[in-house]
Amino acid sequence: MNIQFFGAARTVTGSKHLITTEKGTKILLDCGLFQGIQTDEFNQRFGFKPAEVNYLILSHAHIDHSGLIPRLVKQGFNGPIYCTSATADLCRVMLLDSAHIQEKDLERINRRREKQGRPLLEELYDSEDAAKALNLFKTVRYGQPFFLGESNEVEVILTDAAHLLGSAAVHLTIPDSGAFKQLTFTGDIGRPEDRILRKPDVFPQADIIICESTYGDRLHEKETDMHAHLLEIVHQTCVVRRGKLIIPAFAIDRTQELIYALDQLSSSGKLPQIPVYIDSPLAIRATKIMKEHDECFNPEILDYIEKDGDAFAFPYLHYISSADESIALNDKQEPCIIISASGMAEAGRIKHHIKNNIGDPKSTILLVGYASSNTLAGALKRGDREVNIFGEQFEVRCQVSSMDSFSGHGDYNEMLEFLSCQSPERVRKVFLVHGEYKTQISFKLKLEKAGYKDVHIPALYENVII
Repeated sequence: MNIQFFGAARTVTGSKHLITTEKGTKILLDCGLFQGIQTDEFNQRFGFKPAEVNYLILSHAHIDHSGLIPRLVKQGFNGPIYCTSATADLCRVMLLDSAHIQEKDLERINRRREKQGRPLLEELYDSEDAAKALNLFKTVRYGQPFFLGESNEVEVILTDAAHLLGSAAVHLTIPDSGAFKQLTFTGDIGRPEDRILRKPDVFPQADIIICESTYGDRLHEKETDMHAHLLEIVHQTCVVRRGKLIIPAFAIDRTQELIYALDQLSSSGKLPQIPVYIDSPLAIRATKIMKEHDECFNPEILDYIEKDGDAFAFPYLHYISSADESIALNDKQEPCIIISASGMAEAGRIKHHIKNNIGDPKSTILLVGYASSNTLAGALKRGDREVNIFGEQFEVRCQVSSMDSFSGHGDYNEMLEFLSCQSPERVRKVFLVHGEYKTQISFKLKLEKAGYKDVHIPALYENVII
């Protein structure tokens, strides 16, 4: 068999890995959107023929893993898409939301390309393509083995990766050269102490591992008291300086973690009585879906819900749906907290909130998740004093803070802990994906020290014969 890497190769977005078995069966692991600056053309072409792909297995619903599924269908894919029930429910809102963003952004992108004398891009997909794709989803339970297709050639098991509601590591048993190869795709690896989700599951022994490496060169800061840190940022921004606290957050999981933390502060009487706005229709729908999938929750939040009644509702919390309500927030002068998507500040309402507050020294932009270096959030986290928003340069005069404790990606120790269920001497090869190249080199050395003897960092479009 062979594996070809069509995304998340020496970068953190666009996850797509195509397996071709000895019999010619083509299995695509994830079908993610490239995100960030100058990624438009990467999203236009796959590098393979979608109509030739037999099966798609989706690790989780984040757009950098699922966002090109409608385009895959638009270009001829018509096979089943396997994932967990929670992932399917999230994709029903995320992919339609993504289609709306594609339709909205294309005109702006093409205006820029026309001025530059570059060819115009076609629409990646529309809402109809997303709806067609959603009809192909088939859900499976964690730990329940199933076979791909009627031939029963390849067996699949999904285990909980604890990165996002419904996220999974994918385990394939593939016949090859008269034997069976065990291949694991980790998807994105969560954290053992996630505030909402259960701990990652152990997974079967693998011969080949395709492993994410997002935080392969760093450790998350030890947060002695996350609630105290968050409360201090709220106090300094909203009480002392009388400014706005602007938080770019992924609509799913990160936003709910923030709401849960603020709910706990409110319940304990510590949160100042200031309005908190969740300005993301997607986050509102995702919060409802999360409440419907408490089978993914850890015991601590389940106990809190039993006592409190609801982990995602407290006084002064407002969910904002309409565009008019969102625009009206810009005219409000009083201190407030605004949580809005996207987490990397590359699209959505958050860009407008950042644009309107980036020049205000009283306000704070709080970064709470991974930020790719080529995104607006990445530039802010890096400390750039000028940033580009909607094609204009803005001086960064507001405060910029970050909290690693909200990250949904495991650091290198947590990833090594996730892999500790494996016997390294039995793993023939590890492929590192979903990470910046410098980070991957660092994590490769850590894996080799842990006993993994063949660790490879594939380049984009690289084809490896196993």
